[in-house]
Amino acid sequence: MPDLMKVVEQSQLREDIPAFRVGCTVRVNYRISEGNKERIQAYEGVVIRKHLGDKNSKATFTVRKMTQGHGVERIFPIHSPRIESVQILKHGHVRRAKLYYLRERRGKAARIREKISARSRS
Repeated sequence: MPDLMKVVEQSQLREDIPAFRVGCTVRVNYRISEGNKERIQAYEGVVIRKHLGDKNSKATFTVRKMTQGHGVERIFPIHSPRIESVQILKHGHVRRAKLYYLRERRGKAARIREKISARSRS
């Protein structure tokens, strides 16, 4: 029986989501249904947490953004069919696996250094 569960879970995994890490600034286009209508809402912020990796069907990631001076966090399942797309806007240079310390920071103190790759210098 567990083998059947693994087969079903593996069939639900998405391959079109780009590889991002904690510290990256991403824009998640998420499908929202309001009544009988559907629309796509963009949610843009810093990934502060990834849970269970990329290859697990229950994997999630948490995105934090500042809205009108208040921090707002949202948890997205990576393999959800409601996610339209994930765009990586910036790669952050961080030395932690979880960026919970950003919850106490405001303004310039909450900035994350951008990772500079050798290819982007020229």
